[in-house]
Amino acid sequence: MTTPSAPSSNDAVRHYWNTRIHDLEISTHAPGTPGFFADLDEYHFDKLHHLLRLVDFDGQRGKKVLDVGCGAGVDAVRFARAGAQVTAVDIAPAAIDLATRNFEYQKLSAELTVADGEHLPFPDSSFDYVFAHGVVQYTTGAQALVNECRRVLRPGGVAVFQVYNRLSWLNLLSKIMKVGLEHQDAPVLRKYSAGEFRRLLTLFGGVRLVFERFPVRSRLHKGWKGAVYNSVFVGTFNALPRSLVRRFGWHLLAFCTR
Repeated sequence: MTTPSAPSSNDAVRHYWNTRIHDLEISTHAPGTPGFFADLDEYHFDKLHHLLRLVDFDGQRGKKVLDVGCGAGVDAVRFARAGAQVTAVDIAPAAIDLATRNFEYQKLSAELTVADGEHLPFPDSSFDYVFAHGVVQYTTGAQALVNECRRVLRPGGVAVFQVYNRLSWLNLLSKIMKVGLEHQDAPVLRKYSAGEFRRLLTLFGGVRLVFERFPVRSRLHKGWKGAVYNSVFVGTFNALPRSLVRRFGWHLLAFCTR
């Protein structure tokens, strides 16, 4: 698997994400304002539209859900709006501050805590559903984080993880076009093959891997490269039969049962 260029500590990871919250730059509204959260939600579920099909947000009503690496709380809000009892953690205090304002604006409640996903401050078997989307690839101890998520999951519960697929269209396109991946400067950024990802999850009783995240129009990349990507590549790639290109999806999602 791809490894960071230099050893990193959780303090370095915390510092980075405290100043580089995911997708912060997509809105023209000030962070923490209603317009900002509306933009963040719209962008998140446009870019990751497959989540609404694959993740059973509505099915968690009345259940205890843990969102690990919650960022500004976009997914956690979706669970809470559906009636789940939400707990959300993030290693970055700035992210928890934003998530708190998001929940206040939405008039929803959740337990929001600054915590390291490798050392979750919860008893064993505390949650019915654990959601760790886009976290494993950025943490210093991927196996420790996965094991902690399993520990706090009740028997029969479901854990959802997502990592980046090294053998993907986006990883290849980034190299060809010489355009860096989002958060490529993070202290830790790993990409996985399906086999490597599955080996992280061996303690779970059942694991279903899904390849997703195919090209959508970019709002972040400008200039001629962005124009070519949006006007030519996105349409051409998505015209190909999905059966031929599915294994090259940028996101690898795992739905795991304990």
